Amino acid sequence: MAEVTSASSEIESPPLPPARKRVKTFGILLLIIIALGWYGLKLFISARTNIETDNAFIEAHIVPVSAKVSGTVARVLVKDNQMVKRGDLLLEIDPRDYQLQVSKAAAGVGMAENDQSSAQMSVEGARAAVQSAKARFEQALLEQQRAEKLFSRDVMPKEQFDRKTTARLVSAAELKAAEETLKRAQAEAGLIVRSGNQAKILQRKAMLEEAALQLSYTKIYAVQDGYVTRKSVEEGVNIQAGQSLMALVPLHATWITANYKERQITYLKPGQKVKFTVDAYPGKTFSGTLDSIMAGTGAAFSLLPPENATGNYVKVIQRVPVKITIDRSSDPEQLLRIGMSVVPVVLTGRTSSDVLKELNPFK
Repeated sequence: MAEVTSASSEIESPPLPPARKRVKTFGILLLIIIALGWYGLKLFISARTNIETDNAFIEAHIVPVSAKVSGTVARVLVKDNQMVKRGDLLLEIDPRDYQLQVSKAAAGVGMAENDQSSAQMSVEGARAAVQSAKARFEQALLEQQRAEKLFSRDVMPKEQFDRKTTARLVSAAELKAAEETLKRAQAEAGLIVRSGNQAKILQRKAMLEEAALQLSYTKIYAVQDGYVTRKSVEEGVNIQAGQSLMALVPLHATWITANYKERQITYLKPGQKVKFTVDAYPGKTFSGTLDSIMAGTGAAFSLLPPENATGNYVKVIQRVPVKITIDRSSDPEQLLRIGMSVVPVVLTGRTSSDVLKELNPFK
């Protein structure tokens, strides 16, 4: 009976006064408001000190690999997505046609050198002919002088004297012709015009060097480290000079292009640290450094930039491209690929007090 009386007394205990109930509810609401306010203030300060955007992606220099000469592909030594080092042989074009051109050019050099030797021999022969003609001229001149003395004494008839005079004129003409022949031979040998001394040989040697250069182009090497992509060539395919064969992507030299709103770049400066995440690897954080800020907005460098001088102007928040270099130690396995979406956060180094000072209306 006593237990029943105790239970009934507990059930019939008086409820809390309405005033105390309102105070308790008000206290709970106040705590919730303070917590939400603190959280909102924290987000606000974080947004002003750590600048974030989701309009960012990874970029890199894509190096196209093309042929400098035409021909048939003899060997392809790489495959898609293969990592290659600078100087590695990528493919080889059939070199036989170009080896033949080198042989022909080398033969041309030998012929030019033989021609020069022959020309020098011609010069020597022409010089000997001049000496012979000169001796005949001197002999004819001496005989004419003797005939003139005899003719003046009426010892030699006029007909014989005329023959001596004609012989002297003929020998003089032969001497002049021999001298002209010598000059012509000297010119051909390049002994008179010094600038053309080795002109023919130099021309043939230049042709030989050109043929050797064309032969070297039949082997295509990697110009830098990177991954092979867009490979569009196989063995036996006939290619043309300038044709694109594949591309190299140097993943060790990638960077991030982040398009921040113009109101977000107020406190961005080169050298600031950056943390970023990639959609492909959730939960993994990478690091980098703000490298530079572009000299204009993306719209200013577009193919058709907006003409704001018209009467239909509508203000649109512009975005400014920012280049962010990637810390290679945060990506040792080279997981990042060009074109991946990135969410970078620039750590400006500003403190909470710096942000709150901006909100002070009495400053």
